[in-house]
Amino acid sequence: MKQSEIKEASTAELQEQLAESTKAYTDLKMAHAISPLENPIQLRAQRRSIARIATELTKREVQ
Repeated sequence: MKQSEIKEASTAELQEQLAESTKAYTDLKMAHAISPLENPIQLRAQRRSIARIATELTKREVQ
């Protein structure tokens, strides 16, 4: 997700997206452990996406 999409989404949508992204990241890590991924940069992109969503959720809790 892009940062602009994250800012426009509701908190409930972000929590749902965070859960989905975390599961997808775990699945990618397991697949990569068994046999190397064709594009291992996917792991980095997924991890950064999770961080962006988590940061926005934390920012909303503080405000």
